[in-house]
Amino acid sequence: MQSIETKCVQGGYTPKNGEPRQIPIIQSTTFKYESSREMAKLFDLEASGYFYSRLQNPTCDTVAAKICELEGGTAAMLTSSGQAASFFSIFNIAQAGDHIISSSSIYGGTFNLFNVTMRKMGIEFTFVSPYSTEEELNRAFKPNTKAVFGETIANPALVVLDIEKFANAAHAHGCPLIIDNTFATPVNCRPFEWGADIVIHSTTKYLDGHGSAVGGCIVDSGKFDWTKYPDRYPGLCTPDESYHGVTYTERFGLAGAYITKATAQLMRDLGSIQSPQSAYLLNLGIESLHLRIKQHCKNALAVAKHLENHQKIAWVKYCGLESDKDYELAKKYLPDGSCGVVAFGVKGGRAAAEKFMANLKIAAIETHVADARSCCLHPASATHRQLSDDELIAAGVTPDLIRFSCGIEGTQDLISDIDQALENI
Repeated sequence: MQSIETKCVQGGYTPKNGEPRQIPIIQSTTFKYESSREMAKLFDLEASGYFYSRLQNPTCDTVAAKICELEGGTAAMLTSSGQAASFFSIFNIAQAGDHIISSSSIYGGTFNLFNVTMRKMGIEFTFVSPYSTEEELNRAFKPNTKAVFGETIANPALVVLDIEKFANAAHAHGCPLIIDNTFATPVNCRPFEWGADIVIHSTTKYLDGHGSAVGGCIVDSGKFDWTKYPDRYPGLCTPDESYHGVTYTERFGLAGAYITKATAQLMRDLGSIQSPQSAYLLNLGIESLHLRIKQHCKNALAVAKHLENHQKIAWVKYCGLESDKDYELAKKYLPDGSCGVVAFGVKGGRAAAEKFMANLKIAAIETHVADARSCCLHPASATHRQLSDDELIAAGVTPDLIRFSCGIEGTQDLISDIDQALENI
């Protein structure tokens, strides 16, 4: 079995004699065939190939295959953004009248997607604490529950999810566990090894790593047996009349049913595609992921330790600190490091936090995170501003929280920049 490092560099694409060493950008909306009969086989899902890039594109599929290898899955697809990946992952198996359980500590945009937009579509959501006991989790399930959702490391609360506990609860009730693994990346955590069934990413973050292309990805483990619950998952286990009556689990098995349905049905109808150019840039980022993530984590741990003892800092959240509430969970799920993001509060609250960020020289104020360049954000007034104070607290976001994303610059340079910014408050 190849190492994660080799998969980052060479996974998903093995050129043949005389073919391009770098993945080619197939910048074409359509693909030519010699006969209508050949194209008919593609439309009937009886043959593999491409006919229109709104559904699939060779460049995108090549990069999806690499991420699939990194996560240890059986099938994957790229999407236009991480939000699209979150939406597709749920909507592929849920519809009006269904119910989803989600950790309350998730990205603010995802929370709003679930709590507002998808509720308008008739899908009910119950948000539970990531620290819920088994009994509390079990009480959240309903007869119409279709999935459980959580983040390996919550953005921006940085709570580490007990994946195994959530997976066991989901499986006990015949539901899959969907994990957003954006912050940990498959270099530091592979949720399938702990019982997760579907993994998603905002590839805009560490996988790309350079702020060059927005994107998302969905990976299927191929392990969840949808056929055990045909009444619960009719979209996968009964004929799809919108696609020539194909039954996805029968035609593609457990390894391919979920992603094929998401492609043939959701991507066909909603068109949340990632462009070939963006996929190409994403692949370039992944090739150095295993190197970058080490420096991200090194910088974050050093910054967290420095801030933990700083007189102007009220609190620090980073699971690599021995004093952190999630330190033991991090040792279990993230033994080689977690991520490059540190959350902390500046004494003086919201006003002091905003002044601190304005004084930074190296780290930029951006609605971004997990980039090669350090950046920071005040979520309560930016990404999470749509949430009420109670919802902020439930999501693990206090009004004074600063999300500091350590890039891959020199460690001491970041600490010095933070110190001078704090001195000027």
